[in-house]
Amino acid sequence: MTSLSLSTKFSLYPNSTFLQFQFPNRTQRISFPKKTQIACSATEQPKGQQKRPKKKKSVTDSEKGIDPVGFLTKFGISHKQFSQFLRERHKSLKDLTDEIFNRHIDLRDMASGFEILGIHRHPEHREDYMEWAPGARYCALVGDFNGWSPTENCAREGHFGHDDYGYWFIILEDKLRDGEKPDELYFQQYNYIDDYDKGDSGVPIEEIFKKANDEYWEPGEDRFIKNRYEIPAKLYEQIFGPNGPQTLEELEEIPDAETRYKAWKEQHKDDLPSNTPCYDVIDNGKEYDIFNVVLDPVSQEKFRAKKPPMAYWLETRKGRQVWLKKYSPCIPHGSKYRVYFNTPSGPLERVPAWATYVQPDAEGEQAFAIHWDPPPEYAYKWKNSRPKVPKSLRIYECHVGISGSEPKISSFSDFIEKVLPHVKEAGYNTIQLIGVIEHKDYFTVGYRATNLYAVSSRYGTPDDFKRLVDEAHGLGLLVFLDIVHSYSAADEMVGLSLFDGTNDCYFHTGKRGHHKYWGTRMFKYGDLDVLHFLLSNLNWWPTEYQIDGFHFHSLSSMMYTHNGFASFTGDLEEYCNQYVDKDALLYLILANEILHALHPDIITIAEDATFYPGLCEPTSQGGLGFDYCVNPSVSEMWSSFLQTVPDHDWSMSKIVNTLMGNRKFADKTLVYAENHNQSISGGRSFAEILFGEIRDGSHDTEKLLLRGCSLHKMIRLITLTIGGPAYLNFMGNEFGHPERVEFPMPSNNFSFSLAKRRWDLLAKEGLHRNLFIFDKGLMNLDENERVLTRVLPSIHHVNDDNMVIAYLRGPLLFVFNFHPTDSYEGYRIGVEEAGEYQLVLNTDEIKYGGQGLIKDDQYLRKTISKRGDGLRNCLEVPMPSRTAQVYKLSRILRI
Repeated sequence: MTSLSLSTKFSLYPNSTFLQFQFPNRTQRISFPKKTQIACSATEQPKGQQKRPKKKKSVTDSEKGIDPVGFLTKFGISHKQFSQFLRERHKSLKDLTDEIFNRHIDLRDMASGFEILGIHRHPEHREDYMEWAPGARYCALVGDFNGWSPTENCAREGHFGHDDYGYWFIILEDKLRDGEKPDELYFQQYNYIDDYDKGDSGVPIEEIFKKANDEYWEPGEDRFIKNRYEIPAKLYEQIFGPNGPQTLEELEEIPDAETRYKAWKEQHKDDLPSNTPCYDVIDNGKEYDIFNVVLDPVSQEKFRAKKPPMAYWLETRKGRQVWLKKYSPCIPHGSKYRVYFNTPSGPLERVPAWATYVQPDAEGEQAFAIHWDPPPEYAYKWKNSRPKVPKSLRIYECHVGISGSEPKISSFSDFIEKVLPHVKEAGYNTIQLIGVIEHKDYFTVGYRATNLYAVSSRYGTPDDFKRLVDEAHGLGLLVFLDIVHSYSAADEMVGLSLFDGTNDCYFHTGKRGHHKYWGTRMFKYGDLDVLHFLLSNLNWWPTEYQIDGFHFHSLSSMMYTHNGFASFTGDLEEYCNQYVDKDALLYLILANEILHALHPDIITIAEDATFYPGLCEPTSQGGLGFDYCVNPSVSEMWSSFLQTVPDHDWSMSKIVNTLMGNRKFADKTLVYAENHNQSISGGRSFAEILFGEIRDGSHDTEKLLLRGCSLHKMIRLITLTIGGPAYLNFMGNEFGHPERVEFPMPSNNFSFSLAKRRWDLLAKEGLHRNLFIFDKGLMNLDENERVLTRVLPSIHHVNDDNMVIAYLRGPLLFVFNFHPTDSYEGYRIGVEEAGEYQLVLNTDEIKYGGQGLIKDDQYLRKTISKRGDGLRNCLEVPMPSRTAQVYKLSRILRI
């Protein structure tokens, strides 16, 4: 008698539809004592005519289009030491990839750890929990669901409790309700994820098996009608049951195939003949012979005609309603829990590293994870699809907690109601969220992240955050996250530091594991399991929350062992010396390759103050693969000018050189006049600098107001229009928010008075509303004229004496007069095309808070056929002091 053979695997993946047997991270191989081949006699080829698989021709890097120093060749850079470093880095990347493929099927598997780690619902009325803690000796899950008992839900001892890499596995069985009987079938599955009653046909199991017996099973196979999984169930019980082996030594060695086959033949030699197919194996006894599997042709043809009996098996699946009636969940939705370890240093509890919802520690209380598993009928369902990625990015940087007008921590719901409509009205097309990922202390702004897979519970639930992303997509806004993988919080009770109690599994030990100045921990990027954790984290946010992009924070902290705190002269040797962390660079390359492969439309932005060569070049050409890189020197320049340089001494040449930045990065640069640093990180916003004296009661209020308003607009106009294809602004700075941000902390007696935004100022006529209207006009200029997507500007007029800058970008002419006192009636600027130029944006308009010195009849200017600034024609334009104008070529005159 035989049962129908199904090719099945056992999987720990919770969302698997079918029963599977598979051991992650390694392939099980059964070795024969002889060097043999197995062939079916019906299809066996004569000896000597065996087809051997053709050896695959190795493909060189050049044939794949890979050049480790490609971007150096592109820019004509010759530097032997850096070239050699790039080649060695490429070789290290190939070695690392080979090492990854020894553990994982592919790079997608490497970046999908969240599918098995943490807590997951399994179809077989249970929850599976997996955690990486290689230094622990014992692992248990504790929480209010088991009275915080460290012994009730624990991992098995020995090899079956954790694998060779230190991954612990715990099975938590659902609880049978009073009066209910256990399932009749081994491995009974339930449908949890789809519509909650789908799959519950209500047909009794006996009737399903009778139908299978009538339609499918052969005579003699009736033994397995009611116990189709008798053999795998017994095997499972032998290995994982209470009396099963605890160690590999107790498991003993599994006999080879030939020995097991002979033992089976001896055991069944007296069996009665039946109608089941006759199988046998012929062994000629030669060292290199073939074990021929022989069966009768009729049975063979009948077997080939069969289809796997999955239809009958699927009918045995039960729906969620049946499960709820029969079982109660082992960990109810909303339960608090932690992971318990026993280590050589003693017992300890930790917040699980892969927890998706965490309650930070309150005063006198330890932090804990919250099991977020709402019933499918209550889980959030997405309504809107992701918007198409625009060619130019106008990014509105936000912090949810301080986004409200009231002195409190605002929620995701508050943000949806108040801020999203404002961002849409203001003309931005992307929001970038900082401080969303869970962190221990609110005043750290989210930059000391503790739980990389959890949205901060201060603002709401995971489903609340999904609604925020969904509503933003509905308004046509992309959603970016500020991601901090360059360092991590040093808190042991809620973060990853000393996670398993005995070693820093996630971080370097010693000095290298600690940031020199910030007191944070530094990841061990060369460890495969750390890479597994971080790469999976990057894949988690677009997969679970449909995030559209990442802003990688402070890359210089991770790329150098000195954490970026060193002087850089621009010599390429500084980017390949002993202080460069090659493992961190390899991680960034893998991060970009995997993200862009799994999510083709995703955007990655690099924040690196050292301008590492090749940041935005393709990884196949020796680059790191980012889509954009930040130019932080622009903001630093403006801040320095406003605070330390008199208005008459501003250098136009320095403004242009700083805004243009490194020409090699210019077409991939994200620029901003000011981001959150000026408001949050101890500094002052431009508005606070410009208008602070007015609030202090200065006697010349009108003059200071006009100066501040003019410079506020001009700085933003030239920053957006002279830079790269992406622009960023921090929430509230567009209307000159008058107050800095100060989070509640001991130094201010935990006050929320400055941890908010003054949206009420927009409802009043005056300075702040005028600045907002101008910023809105600036966004409309890019939307209508595609400023950011055009070729980089041709800057043909920079006059430090007159303090005038002019440049062309497509059909647009930009002119700036930064002089604090001098105005010009007809300032001559060179242009290439002869024709009429229409004034389309004027910072001095009354609606923008200006004086309106340029009259309506001056808005249309005609060129003069005289050469100027090296161009064929010129234009005479009025330029009041501290104003800027944008002209558009409206009609070309042919000469």
